[in-house]
Amino acid sequence: MATRKQKNVDQNKLFLEAFQELAKEKGLDEASLVSALQESLRKALIKELNSGDDALVKVDVDLAAGKIDLFHQKYVVEDVQDDFLEIEVEEAQKVDPNLHVGDLFNIAYSIPDLSKSAINVLISYFQQLISRLEKAALYEEYADKIGELITGVVETIDENGASIKFGPNNVIYLSKTQMIPGEHLEMNKPVKVYVVDVESTSKGAQIKISRTHEGFLKRLMEEEIQELYDGTVVIKKIAREAGSRSKVAVYTTDPNVDPTGACIGPNGSRIQKVVSQLGNGPEKEKIDVITYNDNAGLFIMEALRPANVRGVVFGDADRKVTAVVENGNLSVAIGRRGVNVRLAVKITGWQIDIKENDEALAAGLRPVTQEELLFADQEAKEQALLDAQIAAIAPTPVDDIPHVASETIVVEEKVAEEVKPTVNMEKPVEESIKVAPAPVKPVTVEPTIQKVKTTKTLEELEAELEAEKKKAKDEPRKKYYKKPTKVAEESEEEALYQESDRMDIYTEEELAELDSQEQDDVDFDYNEDDEFWDEEVDKLIR
Repeated sequence: MATRKQKNVDQNKLFLEAFQELAKEKGLDEASLVSALQESLRKALIKELNSGDDALVKVDVDLAAGKIDLFHQKYVVEDVQDDFLEIEVEEAQKVDPNLHVGDLFNIAYSIPDLSKSAINVLISYFQQLISRLEKAALYEEYADKIGELITGVVETIDENGASIKFGPNNVIYLSKTQMIPGEHLEMNKPVKVYVVDVESTSKGAQIKISRTHEGFLKRLMEEEIQELYDGTVVIKKIAREAGSRSKVAVYTTDPNVDPTGACIGPNGSRIQKVVSQLGNGPEKEKIDVITYNDNAGLFIMEALRPANVRGVVFGDADRKVTAVVENGNLSVAIGRRGVNVRLAVKITGWQIDIKENDEALAAGLRPVTQEELLFADQEAKEQALLDAQIAAIAPTPVDDIPHVASETIVVEEKVAEEVKPTVNMEKPVEESIKVAPAPVKPVTVEPTIQKVKTTKTLEELEAELEAEKKKAKDEPRKKYYKKPTKVAEESEEEALYQESDRMDIYTEEELAELDSQEQDDVDFDYNEDDEFWDEEVDKLIR
């Protein structure tokens, strides 16, 4: 016959096996569950002792050994003041001789020893802890899935929405406002939703899911279109009115890829796969794939497609623009119930007013055309590229030339930097001129003296200069009379002086006339009558 102790061991094993099954079912971490079980058993034992929270209890759970130990503990003392918390040393040593004053004396309990009320406390508290663990695990699981698509199974449907099951015990409610207008979900059918946000509250994790969010459309397109999935084409912006129309702005840095063509596919095959997943209502949601452009005017024109925009006029107010469309194209630009222009406003961030061409001309508006915008945009890009190239050029190092603060030396000496005086115009010049000496270290420069050899004295040089001056003064007379002169041999010193460039006083015709007059004049001897010669020449020159 099995002893009471053996029965307790067997019951503990059964309890722990059930505990492990619970962990698997809930998908919870065993370590967290063990901690929750220990806390629940501690509460139950305190309830069993009926002593309040001041009782000392100890709980050990060993899953590997299949063992659960419960102890009521008392301090070993010489003189007992509170028999619930203390035990005399002699009494304790009867059970364990190794105990001394200050040690803890353990009184063993088992789960079957617990009363019904204690068991109820154990079950209730453990369920609360399990619920908290589930909520915490739910938050951790879905916090990493914010901005992603998840697939669940429709469990229940009501007039306010549908409950969707994810995993064994995780059910998230999808409200009707987050369902695509006109669609009908089916029981036990898979459905994709977009995780908008996950919040941790006192009631646990609050997970918000949606099928109308712009992110839902973005993730669907990335699943169906390879260029979006691998990043060759990037979705820049999305504006959506679920169930009616959406606009998706895309771009690429690969010049060999057409971003809109890659998303639409041959004959619209790719985009139609996306549209087929946007609800099962009577009207399918339309998707306009447009090219994103940093140029606001060009992007606005693109956003108003399928309307043909002739040009745009930017207003004085902040982010307001008038789009001028072809005559008869106004309704296309506005769209059914205004959805086209609303989405254009949403995706561009500009307040757009639309006018037909004739109306714009009557109002005196001169729109900037697409060609003009493209030309300006190209010029801006080329300038930006040029600026980037200039910025990439490494600066040339500047030579560090020291300033020489010394007097100017004429013969082969470096010239010191000129110090400019500072002049105060409100004061007298003598008072306002201040010369700030350059605070630099003087540099000693030894002049190189060149020696010039000469064979003449200073008096001889002065005499030659006087002769040259007289020669220059007599030059007009020589030109007029063509008086023969003796040609003296030029010395080495006379070669140093060059005949100065002078402008002739008379023209060739005047000199010829003077020559003819000379023949009619009275013959005279230049050498015999110098005074007469000088007077006649002076008269003619005057």
